Amino acid sequence: MLTIKQRELLLFIHQHIKESGVSPSFDEMKDALDLASKSGIHRLITALEERGFLRRLAHRARALEVLKLPESAAVSAPPRGRSAFKPSLVGVGAPAGSAPVAYDVPILGRIAAGSPIEALQGEIGRAPASADLLAGGECFALEVHGDSMIQAGILDGDVVVLRKGETAENGDIVVALIDSEEATLKRLRRRGNSIALEAANPAYETRIFGPNRVQIQGRLVALVRRYT
Repeated sequence: MLTIKQRELLLFIHQHIKESGVSPSFDEMKDALDLASKSGIHRLITALEERGFLRRLAHRARALEVLKLPESAAVSAPPRGRSAFKPSLVGVGAPAGSAPVAYDVPILGRIAAGSPIEALQGEIGRAPASADLLAGGECFALEVHGDSMIQAGILDGDVVVLRKGETAENGDIVVALIDSEEATLKRLRRRGNSIALEAANPAYETRIFGPNRVQIQGRLVALVRRYT
């Protein structure tokens, strides 16, 4: 029998893998369960391993596999804390029989998931989008360059679709313009009066800025991935 926290963590990991294709980071698990430190997550994962619910995958950082779920598990939402990112993933060149896409959005340049580069350079192509996605507000797309967001399921060469806007919730993945000069795709964290732009790859450091140095240009709502 699982404790409440063990159950919450197991369902959060399962949902995150189902939606993004990768297991959540320890920071994401800590935030989702409202824990003060990552040591509590380590203990919960160990307990789930011992009970046969989880397995750590060898030679892969923070890679987890859910072996089974509790009986009558309802995996409709993550536990308390920041909501998990839930992108729509559109495969370009996907197998025949997939649903047709009737709309598209402009691709306005390349965005760095790594060292910042210029974005919003002008239209360089079009990306598919669904009608329900566009109904939520004006969208644009950018081609991703770099690997700093791989643990959020965003790979080099993907096209990200963003809802245009100047505000975002804590934990959202955003396009941020720094000092009106450089743009980057990162997770937004507010730390007191400062703004942290957080990578989803331990090889990259979190960058922290004063609030007047960062302008939000859009919030991530979907991915387009090309299969060859």
